Amino acid sequence: MRRTKLGLLAALAAASMLSVTPAASAAPVATAAAGCQTVYWGSLSKTSNVSSSSTMANIRTGRHTCFDRMVIDLNGNPDGYSVKYVSALTGIGSGKAVPTTGGAKLEILLKSGTSTSYRPGSTIKTLNYTTFRQQLWLGSFEGQTKIGISTRARLPMRAFVLSGPEQGSRLVIDVAHKW
Repeated sequence: MRRTKLGLLAALAAASMLSVTPAASAAPVATAAAGCQTVYWGSLSKTSNVSSSSTMANIRTGRHTCFDRMVIDLNGNPDGYSVKYVSALTGIGSGKAVPTTGGAKLEILLKSGTSTSYRPGSTIKTLNYTTFRQQLWLGSFEGQTKIGISTRARLPMRAFVLSGPEQGSRLVIDVAHKW
């Protein structure tokens, strides 16, 4: 009888450990997933048709927990812009395709009344972030500036404008690490 009670207690203890272990290990995963709210981003074009005469001053990129980010500094209020996935990134004046790495290509087109005086140090900058693979300078021509980002895959993205610093503004493009 004593062996039966010990066997029963051992079985109950093992069963309770099995039921606790998955719940304990699942909690951090659920918490991390809940922090990456990209469900409303989507992969369709993001555009604005606002018109002004600001020009680009700088481009910065960075990695975050849930997404990679590109920030385009403007020296005034934002002009019209378009951010969209394309089958090929092309030079703005030439229309020639620019070869890239990565599974998808994101084109950023800034519209303004004047050409930008910004000139990057190189045409292609390798990033190797979680999502971003390369940043590409595609040129400035007749008041339009084109920039490209090659990404790991076609993933959810968003684009929005922030005011400042001072009289400037920033166009922000975020691309999620996963769907």
